Amino acid sequence: MGRFRVAIIGAGFIGPVHCEGLRRAGQDVIGIVGVDEAESKKAAGALGIAKAYKTVDELLADGEVQSVHIATPNRFHYGQVKAAINAGKHVMCEKPLAMNSTETAELVKLAAGSGVVAGVNYNIRKYPLCIEAAERMKSGEIGDLLHVNGSYVQDWLFKDTDFNWRVLAKEGGELRAVADIGTHWLDLIHAITGAEIEAVCADLQTVYPIRNAPTGEVETYSGKTNKVIPTRQVEIDTEDAGVIMLKFKGGARGSIRVSQTTAGRKNRLCYELAGSKAALAWDSESPNVMWIGHRDRPNEMLVRDPSQLSDAAAAASNYPGGHNEGFPDTFKQNFKAFYGYIAAGDFKAPRPFATFEDGHREVVLCEAILKSHRDQAWVTVGS
Repeated sequence: MGRFRVAIIGAGFIGPVHCEGLRRAGQDVIGIVGVDEAESKKAAGALGIAKAYKTVDELLADGEVQSVHIATPNRFHYGQVKAAINAGKHVMCEKPLAMNSTETAELVKLAAGSGVVAGVNYNIRKYPLCIEAAERMKSGEIGDLLHVNGSYVQDWLFKDTDFNWRVLAKEGGELRAVADIGTHWLDLIHAITGAEIEAVCADLQTVYPIRNAPTGEVETYSGKTNKVIPTRQVEIDTEDAGVIMLKFKGGARGSIRVSQTTAGRKNRLCYELAGSKAALAWDSESPNVMWIGHRDRPNEMLVRDPSQLSDAAAAASNYPGGHNEGFPDTFKQNFKAFYGYIAAGDFKAPRPFATFEDGHREVVLCEAILKSHRDQAWVTVGS
């Protein structure tokens, strides 16, 4: 795999995660830009990055930069992605790709005619046992999809004093819990099964219509603090939780529960997939184990071990069995897939990472989910 010179837009929680993943994937992180020059310099110093850009425009004008990772609040994605592609840079963007399907459709078209490679960072696809699940579905071992259920739950917004830019529709979009974490589940199930969702029925919940926001910025997942921080009341126009029923093309059914206010659940995505021959279940808080269910013989517990996995799953599993791999490893694996694809040079080949088309699909789904909640009715996706 070739080495590329990469710059990161965004110095908050997820930007440094990208930096670590890129380095572990063998790429050269040469620059970073934050909200202002001071944040850029602080991040560059903390992460050992040579260049701290004053602005995004300065970063994109740098001829040394071959690829850009976008890790900024959602409302900036569309403009930054568009500018990066027009500057001739490869792009890896955090989800969601943009704030609405009109913008994502435009970005799909722009990327397709640009000559650069573009992806969306749905990193959960790259857990080895999720790849194994996809391989077993593809081989026919699980049979036809009957139904799939699961959840993505967290507790970082459990209290009314918990606050972040994501809770505001103007910053992150009209959907929050669904768009922020639910789309990871929806993308993962599509990646595993290949099944398209054709209709949704959603009921969403805002637990705290008013939150007591700190007067200063608070870092995502910052956890407990003993400091007394002054607050102000802010009306909340996004959901904290929700339940969505799903109809898939071909007849399968499903459901997903999302919550950012479930005490004790720090970051748990799980699914149980029922096929006509067997079933699969997986939990991101125990990511090195997958349950395999049978009717006529004993059930199995598959522990991640590259010597016992399919070739595709083994290739994304860099440590022997018993040496656990987790969340940071999925970034490494996703970036290895992305830059390996660029290095190979065949841009007509299937892309082993989430594409802009995948990012567009998730935003279209989100729009259907929001309409369903507001209408309190089933909604056809894309209608």
